[in-house]
Amino acid sequence: MSNTERFSNRVEDYVKYRPHYPAAIITYLQEQFGFLSGAIADVGAGTGILTKLFLDAGYTVYAVEPNEPMLTKAITLLNDYSGFTPVTGTAENTTLADGSVDAVVAGQAYHWFDPEKSRIEFARILKPHGLVALVWNERKINTPFEQEYEVLINERGKDYVQVKHRNIDISDIAAFFAPAAMELKVFNNQQVFDFEGLKGRLLSSSYMPLQGEPGHEDMLAELRRLFDKYQQAGMITITYDTKLYAGRW
Repeated sequence: MSNTERFSNRVEDYVKYRPHYPAAIITYLQEQFGFLSGAIADVGAGTGILTKLFLDAGYTVYAVEPNEPMLTKAITLLNDYSGFTPVTGTAENTTLADGSVDAVVAGQAYHWFDPEKSRIEFARILKPHGLVALVWNERKINTPFEQEYEVLINERGKDYVQVKHRNIDISDIAAFFAPAAMELKVFNNQQVFDFEGLKGRLLSSSYMPLQGEPGHEDMLAELRRLFDKYQQAGMITITYDTKLYAGRW
C-alpha cells in the first residue's frame, strides 16, 4: 500500500477519534512570527483537522491532500468556509502556483514526505520569507496505561516500528529547515475516551489491523483488558506533547 492510500479505509475513525491541535498554536505563530493573516498550504491535510484550526482563525487555506476519500471528507466538513480550497496534490507536487502562499503547514504528515523533493516544492510555492510549520501530536508514554498501550501497538501494529513519526528526530527537521533557523514549541494536549472511543482511536492508525484482518480480534481483546484495568469512572486519558517546529525561509 502506498503512503497516499494508507488511510482510505479509516476516514470515519480518523475524523472522530484523532486528536486535534491546541488553539495556542495560532497564538504562538502570531506572536512569535507575526503571522497575523495570509494564505496557507496545509500539505497532507487529510480530513482537515489542522485546516479547520486555521480557517477558524480567519486564514485562507489550500488543503492539499492526495488521498481522495480523506479529501472528500474534508470538503464535506469544511466547504462552508469561504477561505477553504481543496487541492488534490502531494508534498512533492502540490500543483499550487509559484509564490502563492504565505505559509506551508503540515499536521501529522511530514514523516510521509520525501524531504528533498518536498523542500524544493515548499520553497517554490512560498512567498519570500514565508513561514513553515510542522506539527505532530506525539503520544506520551508516561502512565502505566500509556506504557502498556504502546506495547500493544508495537506488538499488534503491522509496520508501526517502520512508519511511526518518532523515527523523525529534531536533527532531521533542522536539516529540512536549513539554512533557515527553526524553533520548537511544545504544547500540552489530551483526549479522554470511553472504550468505544479508545477503540476508534486505535483503529484510526494506519498500521493497526482492521476487522477481518489477522490479529484484529486478539488486539481488541487486549485493548479491552487494558481499558478495564486502568479506566477511571469509565474513561481513559491519553496525553500528548503537541510539537510545533516553525521558522521563516
